[in-house]
Amino acid sequence: MACLAAVLLAAGCGGEDRGVTGGTLRVAGASDVDHLDTASVYTTWGGLLVHQFARTLFGYRASNDFQEAVTVRPDVAAEIPTVRNGGLSRDGLTYTIRLRGGVLWNTSPPREVTAADFVRGIERTCNPALPSGAKAYYIETIAGMAEFCAGYARVDPRSAAAMARYRRTAKVPGLVARDARTLVIRLNRPASDFTSLLALEFAAAAPAEYDRYIPDSPAFRRHTISDGPYQIASYTPGKAYVLEKNPTWRAGSDPIREQNPDRIEISLGHQSPDEVQRLLESGAADLSWDQPVPAAKIPELRDDPDFAIMEGSALDPYLVFNTLSPRNRGALGRTDVRRAISYAVDKAAIVRIFGGPDIAEILNQVIPPHSIGHQEFALYPPSGRGDPGKCRNLLAGAGYPHGLTLKFPYRLSGDHPQIARSVTGDLAACGIRAELEPDTDGAFYRTTLVTPARARAGKWDIAVPGWVPDWYGNNGRATIVPLFDGRHYGPNSSDYGGFNDPEVNRLIDHALDARDADAAAGYWAQADHRIMEDAAVVPLVNQRTPVFHSARVHGARYMPQYRAYDLNQVTFS
Repeated sequence: MACLAAVLLAAGCGGEDRGVTGGTLRVAGASDVDHLDTASVYTTWGGLLVHQFARTLFGYRASNDFQEAVTVRPDVAAEIPTVRNGGLSRDGLTYTIRLRGGVLWNTSPPREVTAADFVRGIERTCNPALPSGAKAYYIETIAGMAEFCAGYARVDPRSAAAMARYRRTAKVPGLVARDARTLVIRLNRPASDFTSLLALEFAAAAPAEYDRYIPDSPAFRRHTISDGPYQIASYTPGKAYVLEKNPTWRAGSDPIREQNPDRIEISLGHQSPDEVQRLLESGAADLSWDQPVPAAKIPELRDDPDFAIMEGSALDPYLVFNTLSPRNRGALGRTDVRRAISYAVDKAAIVRIFGGPDIAEILNQVIPPHSIGHQEFALYPPSGRGDPGKCRNLLAGAGYPHGLTLKFPYRLSGDHPQIARSVTGDLAACGIRAELEPDTDGAFYRTTLVTPARARAGKWDIAVPGWVPDWYGNNGRATIVPLFDGRHYGPNSSDYGGFNDPEVNRLIDHALDARDADAAAGYWAQADHRIMEDAAVVPLVNQRTPVFHSARVHGARYMPQYRAYDLNQVTFS
């Protein structure tokens, strides 16, 4: 059996035999990937899939130890750039990244992955046909990327030839392939998290052949090219993937992946967590693709050696206020009102909904454990059990002795209806009436929370979204910035409630300008305190992830950013 924790993530398997390689790994789940193109993929299961066939300059090696799993390591890059080894300039603005040899595309004939392939990969994040949801990471950091992307947006998105022509003629000054094995990247300002940005799948190398296709089009999906341990042998949209070993991959050229199964079969269309769990328990499948372990099954699985609960680091879920709502005389735009509501919510009840304290832990600040700047503090009830009397008194002092009436849209999937009912009861005890509005058409993230006109019109007042960062560790750019930098508020902003505080913005700038992670951590921690003083949101819990595999899986290593075991490292009993 695998070396797994029964409650919290284990420290790893030490020297234990990890089992037999070869055979077919069977994975079962519900949904196809959002995108197969590395430039635009943005679901956890999509990222897990492209990790098998697309490589980045830096990356993460799966491990059953959380800190090991979230440590940035060289992938195609030969080493982590530092001032000492000459890879980083003393002013922190220029990265000189040397590529390792022996990394090959599975083309005919095979050819080496080059620095130009990484330039192409990064530039493709702002293609006009299907730009990446993460393109801002590179626009904000790489010199000249903003101007390049602005011009790219004006290119005909229906023409692969026009997009390729623009890319060849409108270069990014800060992205230079000095030679086949040397990539030079110049930044707008120092960025202590830049290797983390280059470890995201969006920055994967892209072969020249991808210029023939409109990004993520059906033609693209039929012609993916691999420089990883596996290649897509067949793909039936919405139904199945079959991955086979990439014959050009060499273990000596890849420090973070393996090639253990002979074949990986992913079957889709299993629409319920219970169905997938039955497949795993019966041995008809080995790993889940995108379905969670059913909450009702967790009590009986706790002592099962094939079950584990893995550490996480997320603000998931949290209560957000629409600070722009004109309802209740603009009450939610007032800090004292938001502070009053912060006393109302019983976070311990949310923990129980998720299955108990080994599945979810109470959060009293917006930066969760294992993310940069996390410090334990509590400005509101530290027990997390709420204080409705304190809420009532503060509301009265703020000029609302008769309470408020709030519009509360909520999601229908998973535990969200229970969470909505729990929060509604807490607010009622404080004299606040919440009008529940079920998200029957799936508009919660698509339009409800991300349309400024709806926010300003008071179409919603409070909601309970979740936020999982794109990476762990030095990740303030993926947590504080998208959720609380009010200067970026607009259509599709993740600052759902339009929160904007000049002091928080100032601290964000200092953190982003910091030359190293330690300096950045201090500014992120200060920003967290300020956000909680302003009561911009009510953090609820940080969820851990229950996982299960079939009995024949002997060795499995976890990737926290994908909330799943890495497919290429599985071995069998």
